[in-house]
Amino acid sequence: MVTAVAAIGALLLSVAIMVMGNGLQGTLITVRANIEAFNAAEIGLLVSGYYAGFIAGCWAAPHMVVRVGHIRTFAAMSVIAAATILIYPIIVEPWVWWVMRAIAGLALAGLYTVIESWLNDRATNENRGALFSIYRAVDLSAMTAGLMLLNIAAPEGFELFSLAALLMSLALVPVAMTRGVAPAPVAAARLQLRRLYTASPLGVVGVFMVAMANAASMGLIPVFVQRSGFGVEAVAFAMAALVVGGALAQYPVGWLSDRFDRRSVVIVFTILAVLGGGGVAVVSIYGGGFTGIVAATAVFGAITMPLYSLLIAHVNDHLEPHEFVVASGGLLLIYGLGAVVGPLIASFVMLERPPWLLFAYTSTVFGVLVAYSLWRVTRRPPPLPSEQGDFVMPLSPLATPQSFELDPRADTDAIAEMDIMEPVEERPPVTTVAEPTAPASQNTGPEPEAGPAPPETPPETRGPPPRG
Repeated sequence: MVTAVAAIGALLLSVAIMVMGNGLQGTLITVRANIEAFNAAEIGLLVSGYYAGFIAGCWAAPHMVVRVGHIRTFAAMSVIAAATILIYPIIVEPWVWWVMRAIAGLALAGLYTVIESWLNDRATNENRGALFSIYRAVDLSAMTAGLMLLNIAAPEGFELFSLAALLMSLALVPVAMTRGVAPAPVAAARLQLRRLYTASPLGVVGVFMVAMANAASMGLIPVFVQRSGFGVEAVAFAMAALVVGGALAQYPVGWLSDRFDRRSVVIVFTILAVLGGGGVAVVSIYGGGFTGIVAATAVFGAITMPLYSLLIAHVNDHLEPHEFVVASGGLLLIYGLGAVVGPLIASFVMLERPPWLLFAYTSTVFGVLVAYSLWRVTRRPPPLPSEQGDFVMPLSPLATPQSFELDPRADTDAIAEMDIMEPVEERPPVTTVAEPTAPASQNTGPEPEAGPAPPETPPETRGPPPRG
């Protein structure tokens, strides 16, 4: 096991640096947009733009890796991500920031695709669970550290943007210097959304609605905290509390879901999410102070963040083992769509209105999910306890399809045998037309001695014909 971890040490270091930079920039951009007097709708567009870019990047990244390789893809995406960060303080325009956030989302999807496909290539059935846990711990720790970096300088200046860009650039160094062999070309999961909905309507609808609520809260809580009269320090601690609270609650929630009907656990925690949103709003209205806001967001995160994991486990209960990766890829797309729509609606709810209405929005979404879940309970009996799979905390609601292959629940042997992952085809080699041979000479004398023929350029390395 130590050997396996040492073999991916450079990758994990790149992950830590990259996630720190991304954690810092995500909240920093929202905070700075609020300082620059962007209205709530414009900030909501920034949040949605990132998720839209990430979903597009999950489709484009495998093609980029096949075209130029893992390391070159990682290098290009690191530079693009860093460049977008530096543009924000230079051009303070909402539409420019929206374009940059979409590009950043696409670049981050490319970075995660490279890292997670590389980790998956190094994982075996014996160490897959341990590597997954280590990767998850690195991801969570680095995200929290990145959020805390928000306190070291004023967001009105250039320093924090420079630091975030520096971190995104430095993430390239461990990958570029690694002596490990790059993995095989990335494969794209074949999405079967109709099969997914047939297997678990509650899972599909639930993931979409959880995305609508959780993406809005993750993206707009900084605005809520600032407009409730608190400073940047409160924003950093509230966001960290949200992330850490959600992570700490995963195990007890998973323990419950492995012993009871998962739908019942989903219903209970969704009801608690309705009440939790109301609790955060009450703390804001009645002046709970710094400690009250941080504690309330921690509890809210502990209630709402495990819901995505619960719904994935519920869907997995109704699928064959070899279908897990395909199903997770479909759920990723559904979550991404919800994450694009949710912040837009929430930001319009908050437009020129009290900031606590963000949690009135999340409570409304979770209330609708409670009603739908109760109806679904009447339509299908629960699976037997022996038929329920294990609960595993995913890396992130918005991960790449390659991360699901790293999940201990993935039956990688069955995936390989059944060709569930669709290889991305390379460009066909350039075909050349042989030149016509000259007519034989009538000279009967001896032919001149031919020199050595130049080596033929392999088809895949030939460039396109010159233009014009």
